[in-house]
Amino acid sequence: MTTIGGRRVPFEDLCRALERCLYPRGFARERARRCARIVAENSLVGVASHGLNRFPRFLEWIERGWVDPCGTPERVATFGSLERWDGHLGPGPLNAETCMDRATKLAETHGVGVVALRNTNHWMRAGTYAWQAADAGFVGICFTNTEPNLPPWGSSEPKLGNNPLAVAIPRSNGRHVLFDGAMSQFSYGALETAARRNESLPVPGGFGRDGEITDDPAEILASKRALPIGFWKGAGLSLVMDLLAAVLSAGRSTCELGTQDGEYGVSQVFTAFGPRLIGPLGAERIEATLTDLEAAGDDTSVRYPGERLCMVRERNLREGVPVDEAIWEEVRGLASG
Repeated sequence: MTTIGGRRVPFEDLCRALERCLYPRGFARERARRCARIVAENSLVGVASHGLNRFPRFLEWIERGWVDPCGTPERVATFGSLERWDGHLGPGPLNAETCMDRATKLAETHGVGVVALRNTNHWMRAGTYAWQAADAGFVGICFTNTEPNLPPWGSSEPKLGNNPLAVAIPRSNGRHVLFDGAMSQFSYGALETAARRNESLPVPGGFGRDGEITDDPAEILASKRALPIGFWKGAGLSLVMDLLAAVLSAGRSTCELGTQDGEYGVSQVFTAFGPRLIGPLGAERIEATLTDLEAAGDDTSVRYPGERLCMVRERNLREGVPVDEAIWEEVRGLASG
């Protein structure tokens, strides 16, 4: 793992600094604690682009009125094992945590639970909520739409969202399988990290402002035209997820989000499958499959999705969470101001 500037911060110190930023911005104490911990956990598992690094922007969203610190999600319709909720522009991480918890409760009763959430905000990292379901013993699937920042195949004009998708499959040892990826070749968080380090991408990741394919992350950020994964396949999957999120939640679609002055009021879907659908035989098959996968390489060359998160988390709990020095000092200043 790369530690920018060699700085590491104890996890609890990181949590407390984020909390102190939220108190004066309208968060009740417990909500501030929960929200700060979710954000800090993302940095803890090595995804600072959706943790500490994104936190100053989260505070800006609050100041702009795009995030209501007091907003809480509300159930507005029920269709058996599927429920429709309105997020009331509450903090995305708290809304998402509540809705995935509700999806698992529905799955306890019906085997499968689905919560479609409208009028919510950026949830930071999709994998957080799929992992939340897996920790409770459920298969968790969640996805969101975004503002237009991805061109459909055959165009360089952003019309689609990079629409992150996360799927977590539980394991009894807590080292769950987790796929977590946006529909862009590089997430915007990864692009921001590369641009901050003045690094080029390993492969072209989008269009620059001149409409040409580029490996310059700053150019892609400026144009908001990232390449979809799998080219036309990723573009198609992005559209399908956007339509599902908007229709199931009766919320905004990506094209509607593009008419606003910022990314807020997004639509999301949270799905959980109950443990009894997996059962002992399913659990055995999961372990056998992972064993077979790892046999394809040596001890370190092949890993299942999510395996690295557990190793990074354990190291960072021992040694401290790596932080970008400039962003950490900015947050500390905001916390004490």
